[in-house]
Amino acid sequence: MLPPDAGIGYLFVLPLVVLVLLLIAYPLGSAVYLSLTEKYVGYPPRFVGLKNYVELTGDPVFRKVIWNSAVFTVGSVTVKLMIGLLMALSLHQALFARRLVRGLLLLPWVVPTVITALAWHWMFDALRGFINVSLETLGLIGEPIAWLGQPSTAMMAVVVVNIWRGFPFFGVSLLAGLQAIPADLYEAAAVDGASATQRFRHVTLPGLRPVIFVTTLISTIFTLNDFNIVYVMTRGGPGIATHILATYTYEVGFQALRWGRAVAVSMYLMPLVVVMIVVLARRLTRED
Repeated sequence: MLPPDAGIGYLFVLPLVVLVLLLIAYPLGSAVYLSLTEKYVGYPPRFVGLKNYVELTGDPVFRKVIWNSAVFTVGSVTVKLMIGLLMALSLHQALFARRLVRGLLLLPWVVPTVITALAWHWMFDALRGFINVSLETLGLIGEPIAWLGQPSTAMMAVVVVNIWRGFPFFGVSLLAGLQAIPADLYEAAAVDGASATQRFRHVTLPGLRPVIFVTTLISTIFTLNDFNIVYVMTRGGPGIATHILATYTYEVGFQALRWGRAVAVSMYLMPLVVVMIVVLARRLTRED
């Protein structure tokens, strides 16, 4: 039996429930419905069921977009984790001007994404870009390379930019994790004769495992939904060499003006993102 004041509790929760329904449930429901329609700009939606999803599943362009998204995300997150771990281990030592170095390493993360993408677009320019000019000056290449104009190098270029922008997030998070590991554990391991490699393997990595898990999950979610870097640098080209789900959704929705199909493209990400968010929430709740 509910206590007499239970109704007051529900009354306090009601504004939050209404807010969630307005900001999450209604837009999500509308998106699901729109993905089941044939919707063009200026025309009312026509319900077509799963037609958009069936056509996308059999579309070789969409399969290429899925592959590009996987390469972009896995490649970026993996390297960001490795560089961030090295950055954290270095800054954890008693280095000269450590605070200054830490602040400088945060610059890629705090600079607006569009400015970062424009700067790297210029550096990758085939004729006047800093990278080609430097490589030619050093004699490493004989002629300019069209980094953003060739399928073989365009994906690598956008991955490099995403790595450059995102590794400070890993570095700062892992540095906080390192500082939370008790120094007594390292002292006890050293007394037992453990080498630096053994201390890293048996003390550092276990202590960082929760931070690595959470940080990698958050970075994966943001990288999967990255739009600015790829769109500003390549527009998904050359051809569809760098099209990922975010840029392909934009192309289908705002250039081809097929809103129903565009929403269906974006909905392919939803189950994966929802699973990752649930796992992340459970991990954070367990830690609390």
